[in-house]
Amino acid sequence: MLTSEQLKDYDRDGYLLLPDFFSASQMQRLEQVGVADQALEEGARDHMDQDGRVSRLSLHYALPDSAYAAYARSAAVVDPIEQLMGDRVFHYHHKMMMKEPLVGGAWEWHQDFGYWYSSFLFPDMGSCMIAVDRASRANGCLQVLAGSHRMGRLDHGKVSSQTGIDLERVPVVEERLERVYCEMEPGTVLFFHSNLLHRSDANESPHRRWALICCYTATFNTPFHEGAVGDFTPFERWNPAQVADAVETHAARLAGEAGAVKG
Repeated sequence: MLTSEQLKDYDRDGYLLLPDFFSASQMQRLEQVGVADQALEEGARDHMDQDGRVSRLSLHYALPDSAYAAYARSAAVVDPIEQLMGDRVFHYHHKMMMKEPLVGGAWEWHQDFGYWYSSFLFPDMGSCMIAVDRASRANGCLQVLAGSHRMGRLDHGKVSSQTGIDLERVPVVEERLERVYCEMEPGTVLFFHSNLLHRSDANESPHRRWALICCYTATFNTPFHEGAVGDFTPFERWNPAQVADAVETHAARLAGEAGAVKG
């Protein structure tokens, strides 16, 4: 459980960075599953930056029998999210962000609620980014503007194939708020508010940057219109053993599929 100081830091800054939250070996195993998972690759969508570089996202609204959904169910993630938001939460979605070596694109300044506003009335939403690989300035780690969540939702528009804030407003905001480069070792987590401004540079390094991002909404804050995607129902929170079992089950399933193809 988070301390009162950590809760205060989150309230002030809009994010909370916690090193060594998961072990390096856990992240190595999760990465092995992801790299071997053809369905993860095939289900990923391309998002282009202003320079034509592409980052990929594989996003799921349901909680299937997968290693990725296991972490989205993890009590280690969900319990702190509920502390930070001060309410019970529903799973909204989870996604593997895949920024590949030398070609992975940038993400422009945006708020997640800038994307989600069309379906939700309130910004009582938050995310947990889990570093699967090492995230550094060289491979395009996440950048945040500390305290920007207190500005409320800003107007967003199209920036290439992405959604971002008004480019004329960017230098003014950058001038007034501290920019923090969230360099993360595998297993570090970043909890952040849905109105926190964040971006990332392109990956010009020879090292991939993968991160699993689990997103939640307060239980009172479900979509206000019919047809919104998501399963806004209570879900079981898993302990570390259940998460580990799910990862190994996924790995075994992939190994069996690979063997069947070879056979």
